[in-house]
Amino acid sequence: MARQTKPLTDSECKNAKPAEKDRKLFDGGGLFLLVKSNGAKLWRMKYTKPNSKESLLSFGAYPDVPLSEARKQRDEIRARLAQGIDPSEQRKAASLAASVAADNSFEVVGRAWFDKCMRGLSASHRERTINRLESDVFPWLGKRPIASIKAPEVLACLRRIEERGAIETAHRVLWSCSKIFRYAIAAGMAETDPADLLKEALIRPDPKAFPTITDPVEVGALLRALDGLSASLVVRCATRLAPLVFVRPGELRKAEWDEINFDKAEWRIPAHKMKSRAVHIVPLPTQAIALLRELEPLTGRCKYVFPGERTKERPMSENTVNAALRRLGYTSDQFTGHSFRKIASTLLNESHQWHRDAIERQLAHGERDEVRAAYNYAEHLPERVKMMQWWADYLDQLKAGKQRP
Repeated sequence: MARQTKPLTDSECKNAKPAEKDRKLFDGGGLFLLVKSNGAKLWRMKYTKPNSKESLLSFGAYPDVPLSEARKQRDEIRARLAQGIDPSEQRKAASLAASVAADNSFEVVGRAWFDKCMRGLSASHRERTINRLESDVFPWLGKRPIASIKAPEVLACLRRIEERGAIETAHRVLWSCSKIFRYAIAAGMAETDPADLLKEALIRPDPKAFPTITDPVEVGALLRALDGLSASLVVRCATRLAPLVFVRPGELRKAEWDEINFDKAEWRIPAHKMKSRAVHIVPLPTQAIALLRELEPLTGRCKYVFPGERTKERPMSENTVNAALRRLGYTSDQFTGHSFRKIASTLLNESHQWHRDAIERQLAHGERDEVRAAYNYAEHLPERVKMMQWWADYLDQLKAGKQRP
C-alpha cells in the first residue's frame, strides 16, 4: 500500500474502516492512526531517540483523542526531541514520580501509621481513630503527597469538624494528623509537621463532666421509662441491662455471647476491649441473667449479644442507646449512655455498704500500674458479686417508687 503524502483530515479519521489486517493512516511528522482489524483506532507516533533507536509513543484512541489533540502532542514531542530529551524516558520518570507520590500520600502514610503505631490499643479506640480519619480527613487530603500538605489545608478539615459542634473531635483528629506527619518525618517522607502549628488555632473544648441524674426518685423514673421504651427487643434489652452492669457504652454494645458464662453468672470482657487493657469480670445479678436469657433465642446464634440492625456481623451502632434515651425525652445535656456509670458510682458510694476499692474495681477505672491491673482483675470479686446483686435489687426498689434499699 502506498504511503500517504497528505495530512489526514477529520473525515478520513472518522470514516476509516477496519480491514482484514491492521493498517496505518499517516499524518506526517511520525504521527499515524493505527486502524485495527477489530475496529479500534489508536494514535501512534514513530520517532528516533537521541541514541538513534526507533521507538513508538501512544497518544490514546480516536475519537476520544481528536486529530487536533494528537497533532498537538506530536508537536510537543518533536520540540523535546530537538532539545535532546527522550519522551519515553520522560514518561517513565513522570510515572515513577506519580507512583512515589501515591505511595507517600497522606492516606497511605496514615494507614501505615495506624497499622504500626495503634497496634495493641483497645479495639474501640482504634475504631474511633480510623473512623475519624476516614470521615474527616482522607476525603480531602488522602490522595495528596504528604510532604506537600500545608497547615491551612489541615486547618480547613478541622474547621469542618468544628462547624458541626464536635470540638473534642477536632482536637482528637489534630492529634492523629500530627502523629501521622511525625511518622512520615521519621520515615523520610516529609520534613515538617504542619499540624503542630495548629494547636492554638482550634476552639478550646469546654471541659464538663458527663451529664447524669443521681436523685433516687429521678433514677426510678428513668428505669420505669426504660421499661416502657418502644423499640426492638435488642435495643430494649441493651438499655435495661446498661444500668445493671454499668460498663462503658462501647463495652456494652460489643458484648459477645462467648464472653457470657451463665453457669458462673458472669461476663468476662477481654483485655483488648477494656480501657485499662486488663480483663474485666462483671458479676451478673439474676435480673441481668433474665434479660440475657430473654434475648438469647433471638441473637444467641450471632457473635454479638446486641447485633446491628443492618448486619448481624457487627455490633449495634454506638448511637443506639443514646437515640433511645432521646426518644424518652432525655436530652444530651441531661443523660447519655455513659451516665449509667455515674449513677452507680454515686449511689453505691453513698450507700456506705461497699468498700470503695470494690466499687472502683467494678467500674474498671484505669489502674496506674498496668502490670498490676493485668493480674488483679478478680480483686474484691466475692464482695463485687454481692454488691452487683444488691445493686440490681436496689434499682428494682427505685423503679417501684421506694428510695431506700
